[in-house]
Amino acid sequence: MDRKSVRVKIFGSEYPLRGESEEFTKKVATHVDAMITSVHDKIPEQPPLTISVLAALNITEDLYKEKEKGAQLASSLEYELSKITNYLDTSINSTES
Repeated sequence: MDRKSVRVKIFGSEYPLRGESEEFTKKVATHVDAMITSVHDKIPEQPPLTISVLAALNITEDLYKEKEKGAQLASSLEYELSKITNYLDTSINSTES
């Protein structure tokens, strides 16, 4: 698949980016811009690099929280599936006897 080039604006600067989907690239850039702006609104006296690093940390924290939720959900589903499988195995074995 061709990687589409798109220009995005993040914290007042334009960047040319390439991605699989122009729409997705713009969506990600909008999220990054919103996170940087949010940090800047809280501590406007900080230099842009500090604001960007703090925004990156916030984005990464959100990512890790979502990954943990996904892992917990997968574990829970695996446990429930195991219970159902055991129940079905028991039911099948009892009807065969």
